Amino acid sequence: MASSVAAALGASVAGVASGDEVGESDTPGAPGVNGSLKRFSTTSFGAEVTGPFVFQDGSLLYSNQHPATGDRGGDFENSDVKANEAPFDRAGVGYFSGFTFELDGDNDDFSELSVPSTVDEQGRIRSSEGEYVFLAHAREEIRGGDERFGVVQTPDGTEITQDNFAGTQYGAAATNPDCNQFIPTNDDGTEGYLYTNWENSPGNVTRLPVSRTEEGEWEADLENATNLANTEPLRELGGTRINCYGDRSPWNTMLSSEENYAHPRVSLTNTVGDIESAGTGKGLVASCQFWNRPNPVGIQDAIDEYYGDDSWFVQGYWALDGVEFLAYYLGAEQVDQTGDNENNTTNPIGDVYPNPYRYGYHVDFREPAAETPEPIKYYVMGRAAWESPDVLPDERTVYGCSDGDSKGIYKFVADEPIPSYEDPMDVEGTLYAPKITNDAASVADGGERTSPAAVSLEIEWLALGHASNAEIESWIAEYDDVTQEDYLEAHAETDWTDDLATALEEADKAVVEDGNQNYITNDEIVEWADQYEQNGPENVDEALRRVPFLETRAAAKEIGASIEFNKAEGVDSQDDAGPGDFVYFGISEFNDALADDEGDVQMDRVDGGVVYRGQIERDYNVSTLEPVIVGPDFTDPAADADDALRNIDNVYVMDDGRVLCCEDGFGGPARSYPNDGLYVYQPDAILDASAVAVSPEATGTVDLTMNAAPGGFAGGEFTVSLTDPEVAAISDVTFPDAIGLQKVSVADDGSSATIRVGDIERSIQPGSLDVTLAGVEVTGSAPGTTDLAVSVEGIDDEAGVEIGVETRRGLVITGPPAAGGGAVPEDPDSDGRYEDVNGNGRVDYDDVVLLFEAIDSDAVRLNPAAYDFNDNGQIDFDDVVELYEEI
Repeated sequence: MASSVAAALGASVAGVASGDEVGESDTPGAPGVNGSLKRFSTTSFGAEVTGPFVFQDGSLLYSNQHPATGDRGGDFENSDVKANEAPFDRAGVGYFSGFTFELDGDNDDFSELSVPSTVDEQGRIRSSEGEYVFLAHAREEIRGGDERFGVVQTPDGTEITQDNFAGTQYGAAATNPDCNQFIPTNDDGTEGYLYTNWENSPGNVTRLPVSRTEEGEWEADLENATNLANTEPLRELGGTRINCYGDRSPWNTMLSSEENYAHPRVSLTNTVGDIESAGTGKGLVASCQFWNRPNPVGIQDAIDEYYGDDSWFVQGYWALDGVEFLAYYLGAEQVDQTGDNENNTTNPIGDVYPNPYRYGYHVDFREPAAETPEPIKYYVMGRAAWESPDVLPDERTVYGCSDGDSKGIYKFVADEPIPSYEDPMDVEGTLYAPKITNDAASVADGGERTSPAAVSLEIEWLALGHASNAEIESWIAEYDDVTQEDYLEAHAETDWTDDLATALEEADKAVVEDGNQNYITNDEIVEWADQYEQNGPENVDEALRRVPFLETRAAAKEIGASIEFNKAEGVDSQDDAGPGDFVYFGISEFNDALADDEGDVQMDRVDGGVVYRGQIERDYNVSTLEPVIVGPDFTDPAADADDALRNIDNVYVMDDGRVLCCEDGFGGPARSYPNDGLYVYQPDAILDASAVAVSPEATGTVDLTMNAAPGGFAGGEFTVSLTDPEVAAISDVTFPDAIGLQKVSVADDGSSATIRVGDIERSIQPGSLDVTLAGVEVTGSAPGTTDLAVSVEGIDDEAGVEIGVETRRGLVITGPPAAGGGAVPEDPDSDGRYEDVNGNGRVDYDDVVLLFEAIDSDAVRLNPAAYDFNDNGQIDFDDVVELYEEI
């Protein structure tokens, strides 16, 4: 079986689609952008754009991850002439000297960077503004020469490299710097610690003191840098592996995500139930089942040898690279071992071996400025190939993306704000998996396959389980003493001390047939799913509660969650994002399980990927993913693909709402050049109509607000219309003082109004946020609800440039309308309170129940005067109690 590209590079590179896979695909809307996209930088040859970060002053930083160090190869013209120029042939972290973002929401603070068309341009990091300057290179000496930047050591101080240890390593030591998060130690953000992930196994996170000079440049103190992997607190936690992207938490700490590609239990779209039904894992089983196999990464060659033409792709096998090096990191004695995957049948490790259930989590570095930060793994958020988390400002809701083929996006909701727990091990909450529910995403039942550019994904979140961090850690600890010797002794009939080769083959085949008995079994997962379906997630046997937290992907697939995303590589929102703002999700490739004929998503393939955004709801839920950037088909000509975002990786939402989009598409077809780039996405402005509740014949106001005016506001014309004019009518339009010119035409029947406005005093400055343009007065007619739709003829900024605008409908409720279906509520004693909530002509306990059930509905929430029984000016559960006491 062909080696994986990712295995060769030791990093999360994009899969390369073959011509047969791509075919002659010409997906409508690919490439396309809902807003505008502008290229700022391109990398050196072979490097990804990873770890973007924008400092408080607008300075930009990112990592130069795994650049090519030798002569260039590939199918690109002149690509094999020479290697990258120094210093861009070395991994490291740097910033763009001489440039800062203005953070006003407008991409006019930099010019468009041209494509790298020459060999010299392809061999270095380029930017449209400023100059890339390294703060630190990988493997530089730190701490008086006792360590090297990014390099992990054993407990006795030996560097874990292939120079010192035989065997396989996930990426050469300290070649894959990824996420960067700056933790400031002063108020103006000019000094602090730069935390950097290292995407290797054993994994690492470094802490580098950095500060800004009076001249506005950034400098680093390498002497006092720290390899956190070499500190006792992280080693006692088991260390980490494949630290990929991450986030800065709302409580100002580094969150590092472990991209544990070796966690799949079944390959691709298969389920554990499929194994149970077939009575064998042949053709189905994936990498995690071979975690404690001697030479685990050699399982693919072994499967090919054992099963010949019937062999299969053991998903994630290549990410078993470095597991044995992780054992040495924990203190295991080195066994007799070669570096040849094909022939490496090693003596098994029997003294110290990593527990697989200790890897694949988000790691929080508490007390980030202390001499030694305290690492905490959030087991309660699930185990996956985490690319990144996004913790929303409620400090309870966390969205995460799992990288790889047929993977998930997940949600975790803590019971209380996470920093409110005195001990982070007491954090508890519910883990959720997604279910895509809209018919347009599928070709089932005779539907037609559609473009991902044209369809938003509707999500129902399935609760997998509820637990505390401490509970899960106790479950994990039960597997701490499992070693490679246990793999042989539990699964082979032959004594491995007499005949290792025969025992290894027997054990491998036994695991293929019945699963690895050293860890959670297939039977346990299927039984958990059966009890889940019968009794719900809270009523499974105590012994099975561990399943969704330790085998998250397998459990989610077993209950029908939509674990179909291919390379979900980025998730982020603004630091202060709240209801109405957006979370962005980057899907690097929209193919395979997303574009096949099975599952909940069956759409046209776009090998260049899709960026989605989800609007945050009142409870910080996200229920709709809307496509805003669609990459190219890999059959598109270079003229279309050269300037399109290809294979999104990290996404980083700046404070002004713009999004840094990083590429991980090295090696794919379509373009005329081989380099990845960093693009800046400027979303369209949103013209939003608010909601209002009115009584019949009473008047209320729907505000029309534009969320941002990056280039200021000169004027514009738009029309508002009621979708059901029987419920209400537009009676007038008012304007704020900033709008000096206005013209209004209201339809005779009040169903619509055309509005023209102008800001002749230039009161609305560039960079303004939440600008109110008009107030639409509506008069209630009959109980019910109607949308207020908005259409824009054109809006210009101060430079006369037309502003891209999206619209959001408003809501008018006349009533109150029915609170839960059925009859309209009534006010039997004419006191303005609608005690007869269900409108059946009497006030009884059923009204209390209906108010309780509908308390968060628009019909109730937007009519506080009707249901504010405790007279405190708002709707709350005490109103339910007051109604009950009145009855």
